[in-house]
Amino acid sequence: MSDPTPYAVRDGIAVITMHNPPVNGLGHPLRVAITEGLRRAAADAAVKAVVIIGSAKAFSGGADISEFNTPKASTDPTLHQIIDMLDAMQKPVVAAIGGFAMGGGLELALGCHYRVAAPGTQLALPEVKLGILPGAGGTQRLPRAIGAEAALELMVSGNPVTPEKAPKGLVDEIVQGDLLELALKYAARIVAEKRPLRRLRDERATLAGDPAAFFKAARERVAKQSRGYPAPPKIVECVEAAVALPFDEGRKFERARFEELVVTSESKAMRHAFFGERAVEKIPDVPKDIPTVDVKSAAIVGAGTMGGGIAMAFANAGIPVRLLDAQQDALERGIGVIRRNYSATVEKGRLAQADMDRRMGLIQPTLSYGEIKDCDLVIEAVFEKMDLKREVFRRLDEVMKPDAILATNTSTLDVNEIAASTKRPESVVGLHFFSPANVMRLLEIVRGAKTSKSVLASAMKLARRLRKVGIVSGVCDGFIGNRMMEEYVRQAFFLVDEGAAPQDVDKALQDWGMAMGPFAMLDMAGQDIGWAVRKRRNEESKADPKARPYSGWIDRVCELGRFGQKAGAGVYKYEKGDRAPRPDPEIEKLIDDYRREIGVSPRGVPAGEIVERCIFALTNEGARILEEGIALRAVDIDMVYLTGYGFPVYRGGPMFYADTVGLDRVLAAVRGFAKGYHGECWRPAPLLEKLAAAGKTFN
Repeated sequence: MSDPTPYAVRDGIAVITMHNPPVNGLGHPLRVAITEGLRRAAADAAVKAVVIIGSAKAFSGGADISEFNTPKASTDPTLHQIIDMLDAMQKPVVAAIGGFAMGGGLELALGCHYRVAAPGTQLALPEVKLGILPGAGGTQRLPRAIGAEAALELMVSGNPVTPEKAPKGLVDEIVQGDLLELALKYAARIVAEKRPLRRLRDERATLAGDPAAFFKAARERVAKQSRGYPAPPKIVECVEAAVALPFDEGRKFERARFEELVVTSESKAMRHAFFGERAVEKIPDVPKDIPTVDVKSAAIVGAGTMGGGIAMAFANAGIPVRLLDAQQDALERGIGVIRRNYSATVEKGRLAQADMDRRMGLIQPTLSYGEIKDCDLVIEAVFEKMDLKREVFRRLDEVMKPDAILATNTSTLDVNEIAASTKRPESVVGLHFFSPANVMRLLEIVRGAKTSKSVLASAMKLARRLRKVGIVSGVCDGFIGNRMMEEYVRQAFFLVDEGAAPQDVDKALQDWGMAMGPFAMLDMAGQDIGWAVRKRRNEESKADPKARPYSGWIDRVCELGRFGQKAGAGVYKYEKGDRAPRPDPEIEKLIDDYRREIGVSPRGVPAGEIVERCIFALTNEGARILEEGIALRAVDIDMVYLTGYGFPVYRGGPMFYADTVGLDRVLAAVRGFAKGYHGECWRPAPLLEKLAAAGKTFN
C-alpha cells in the first residue's frame, strides 16, 4: 500500500481520498493515513473544510475483519480515535459516499458532520451477520441520525438501504454526477453559509411513543426472530442505551457489548463462514489466469423439477437457455411450472412483470438435440439412473460442439463412469445443483478424474455468475454433501428404532439450530429419492462385509407409496395446501411393529444424544472425506452444509463445530457410540483420531 490516502487541497478544501482496493477496508495502514490527513487539514489555516471520499465503487467496506482478535484491531489509531478526531474538528467534514459504505465505513461517515451520496449507493451496518454489532459508535449515532425505530431495524437486519429509500437524516444530499466535484461544491456552500457543525453525538435519539413499551416489544420480537444468534438482542440493548443515556455512556455500553460478542463461538463461526465463502473459490492446482469458457448460452436436458429450477437459475442470470425433454407433455408441464413459480414471485411483489416476461423469454423449450448443439454448456438433469445418464451423454457427445462443457447434475452417481460414455471426458464435469435450484446457493462442482483444469475453472466462474457458492468435490458416492447426509439420516433412522419418535428427532435438531429436522427434510425432498439410493446401496453391499446397514422401517413407509409432501404423506401426513408436517398414528404403529420384529424395546432418547449422534456422524464422515481428498479443505465441507443443508451459520459447519467442541471430546463420543446400537457404523475416522491425539483442529 504505497499511498493509502492521497491528500490534496482544492480551493481551500482538503480532499482525503481513501485508496485501499478493492473495498477500502479500514485496516491499520489506512487508519494511520486518514489520521495524518485530518491532522494536516486541521493545522492548515488555508483549509476551510474537508471532504473524505473513497472510489466510485467503494467509500469503505468497513473494518478489516482479518484483524479481529489480533493486536492490529486495537493498535492506534483505532476507528474510534479517528471518529473522535472528527468530533473535535472545528472545520466541516463531508463524507462523499459512492458505491457502498458498510459497517465501519458507514460509522466513519456518521462521524462526519455531513454526508452526500451518489444515487443507488448501498448503506448498511451489517455487523449482525458476523455475530457482532457496530462497535465504533454506530449503535449510538445512527439512532441520533434517523430515530431509534429505523436505526434498530437497519442494524438488526443488517440489510443495505439506498439514499433514495434511506430514512431522513442518514444522508444530507443525493448528488448526481461527478461525486468529488459535487462534494466540493457542497462543502464550499457549507463554508459560505457558515452552517453550524452537525455532530451526531450532540443530537438526541428520537422515539415515538413510550420507550419502555417499545423496547419490551422489540426484545420479544427480536428474540423470536433471532433464535441462536446472540447479536440482535444486544443491538436492542444498545439502541435503548442511545435513547436513555448520554452519548459517552452509551458508547461505553456499546463497546462492552461488542467485546462480549466478538469472542463468542457464534461470532467466530459466522466470521469463519464469511471467510469460507471466499476460500472455497481457490483451487490450489488451477492457475488464476487459465483460459475459461464464457458461457453465453446453455441447455438443460430434462424438464422436471430440477431441470426447470436450473433453467430459472440461468434465466435469472441473463443467460439464454434451451430446455430439452423427450416428451412434449413433460416439456409443457415443465414450462408451466416455471411460469407459475415466476408468477408467484410477481404476486408477492418481489419481481416486476416485465422482468418475469424477459426471463421467460430466455427459456426456450425444445424436443430436439439438434437445437442445442451450439450451446456453450449443457447440463443433464434426467432421472438418477446410470443407464439413462450414459445414454444422454452418448447423444450429447455426438451433437455438441467440440468446445462445449458437458455437465451432469447427478447427486450420487459416478461422474467418471458418465464421462466414459463420451470421447471427451476432459469436457465432463459434475454440476450438482440443490433443490430448488433457482433458490439454493450451493453448487457442488464435481471434478472427474479427467476433467480439465480449464473446464473446472469455467465451472467455478459460472457459479459466481449464477450467484452460487461453487465448491469443488472429488468423485465418490454422494460427493461431499449427500455422502455425509447419509450418515446423518442413518442415525436418525436408528434413533427411531431405539425409541425416539420422528418428531422428537426433528425437534431436537431444529432446536439445536438446523433449518429442518431430517424427517421433515426427507418428506420435502421426496422419500422415493432416498429409497432408490438405499435399494442400490443394499444391492451393492452384498459383496461388502463392511457395508453399513440401514434401518428397515423407513423403506416400509416408502412401500406404502408415502413419498412425502408431494404424495400428501410420508413420515408425516399433510393437509391439502398445507406443508406443515403432522404426526400420523399409522406411522407410529408401523414403527412399533418394526421394533417388535427386530426385538428392540423402546427407550427414552434424550435430545442431547439425538443431536450428538446426528451431528457427529456428519463430522466423522467429513473427516474421511478430507482424508480421501474428496474435499480440498475442512472449510469446503463447512460451506457445503451452511449453503445447502440448513446447518446453522452460528455453529460454523460440522467441522468447525467439532473444533469448538474439541476433537478429543468428539472422538470420545464416537467411541462411545461404537459400543451401542449398530456400533459398527461408528468406526472413528483415522484423521479424527490423529488430530485429536495431536490436540489439533480440522480448520
